[in-house]
Amino acid sequence: MNNTSLALCSLLVGLISPVGFSQNQPAWDDPVSAGWPASCRRVEIVSSLDGKAQPAIFLTSSGKEPRPLVVSLHTWSGGYDQKDTLVWQCIEKNYNYIHPHFRGRNNNPEACGSPEAIRDIDDAISYSLKNANVDGSNIHIIGASGGGYATMLAYMNSNLNIRTFSAWVGISDLFKWYYESEGRGNNYSRDIANATNEWKNMNQEHYSLGKEEAIRRSPYYMKTPVEKRNDSKLWIYAGIHDGYTGSVPITQSLLFYNKVVKDYDLSENAALIPEQDIIELVSSRNFVNKQNNTIGNRLIHYERNYRDKIRLVIFEGEHEMLNDIALDHINDKRILTK
Repeated sequence: MNNTSLALCSLLVGLISPVGFSQNQPAWDDPVSAGWPASCRRVEIVSSLDGKAQPAIFLTSSGKEPRPLVVSLHTWSGGYDQKDTLVWQCIEKNYNYIHPHFRGRNNNPEACGSPEAIRDIDDAISYSLKNANVDGSNIHIIGASGGGYATMLAYMNSNLNIRTFSAWVGISDLFKWYYESEGRGNNYSRDIANATNEWKNMNQEHYSLGKEEAIRRSPYYMKTPVEKRNDSKLWIYAGIHDGYTGSVPITQSLLFYNKVVKDYDLSENAALIPEQDIIELVSSRNFVNKQNNTIGNRLIHYERNYRDKIRLVIFEGEHEMLNDIALDHINDKRILTK
């Protein structure tokens, strides 16, 4: 997609935003901590990059058989102790589970896609491999909203053997999301300003984007590590109404999908999302040629696949993860076909 087309999509998303829209504390970014199951414990993991200890909630599977590891990433304004319903599924399925802090809320330069935060995710996985009976070929990273952003960052940067990355309603481009957030009147633009301005603490009225730093911290502008992802699969999910009734326009997912596919193969036109499809999805919140497939009990408006490596699903929903089916793919032996 050329620059004119990208600008058109961004303009379109901005124009259709409701006047006065505000989501300063949406349900999917509630940072309040909650009671954790008794089988979970708090651990500290020393960063292999700067030596700082980072907390995490950790759950180990029972039995002698190696079990999958679920790496669940907190939302934009949360931290390691933020409520996470996926832990109950992991207990039920006897999975290993870790919920790392990776520098907490994304409102300062040490968090928000920093090298330290990215390394913290790998460090949490390495800790799990050493301290639990983990199947090293069955590691899964998953997150929604800010956790979807972190999942995309992990996909572009992790040096470990990860089987799947599941990014739900994620942010791929901080530069664009700053202006999208400004247009929606929420606090995320201020957070991005604080994170991209070299420790400068912006006040409530006067703040500005650190453009170069925002681009540097955005998965969309990173090079896809194609050689490292031969045995991995990336799942990208977004609710069709996000950006209208949520804080992250679906273009953040659509354009990231196209970017990664192009990094794999510039000639793979059949797998790409055409510009006219993007405009229809954003403007109509619908798609005329949908196949009436479902995910859980939700209609799928649009889906795309690149080989068996990347899958995009736009479902009937808002800014949310479908918790009931979020981990269903873990025991699917057909995730990767050779």
